Amino acid sequence: MTSRLPELISIMRRLRAGDGCPWDRQQTFASIAPYTIEEAYEVADAIDRGDLAHLKDELGDLLFQVVFHAQMASEQGAFDFDSVVGSICDKLIRRHPHVFGAGDPLTALEQGVVWEDIKARERSAEGALDGVPQALPALMRAYKLSKRAARVGFDFEHAAQTADKVEEELAEVREAAANAQAAGTHAAAPSRETFEEVGDLLFAAANLARKLGVDAESALRAANLKFERRFRAMERLAKSRGEEFSGLNLDAQESLWLDVKRAE
Repeated sequence: MTSRLPELISIMRRLRAGDGCPWDRQQTFASIAPYTIEEAYEVADAIDRGDLAHLKDELGDLLFQVVFHAQMASEQGAFDFDSVVGSICDKLIRRHPHVFGAGDPLTALEQGVVWEDIKARERSAEGALDGVPQALPALMRAYKLSKRAARVGFDFEHAAQTADKVEEELAEVREAAANAQAAGTHAAAPSRETFEEVGDLLFAAANLARKLGVDAESALRAANLKFERRFRAMERLAKSRGEEFSGLNLDAQESLWLDVKRAE
């Protein structure tokens, strides 16, 4: 199989050349970073939809982002694309001693533990929470922070205790909302107390997901898709009955929701 990767690297170098594309030439790591994140999400979206044709295209877009960053780093004398490839090759070999070393075969679960242990040793000079990227989606970052804390013993023993914490945080949200209402705080501008308590509730929910072995980000993405599917189905159902969904009262809308759920 002939690789076109050198061609892609050459194209990127040409785009960044003095007589290349003005837009590409003016970009920086910071200006390109949002596109990198966007392309990663588009890869995930294609996977969620089972659309392999688009997955091929989106993976190409994501690869281009890697080549773009590597080219900018090369121009600064920091590293190049080959260095990026070498770094991940070394890391994969280092973190799979049972495959590339003399270790015994491992199950997927055991390998996950080994992977995390090796990662922990690699950052042994850092604090337990160091290295969790600030740019991660907040829910994903909450999941990873609680996971890191759990590795050094800061964790509930049982999932039921974590669920109790969610209930405790929900009660505090209710109390904060009641306090805000009593103080006449406008709903469009929640009180600081309400803001913080809702944050604590979301963090506790992410922690419960981790404790149950559920990826919080993936679970919420699936819930979003389910809500969207059911909501659109409600709108279609209302229209088929000669009604405008937005013109229905809440009881009628709830009735449609139940009809849609039963149909599924």
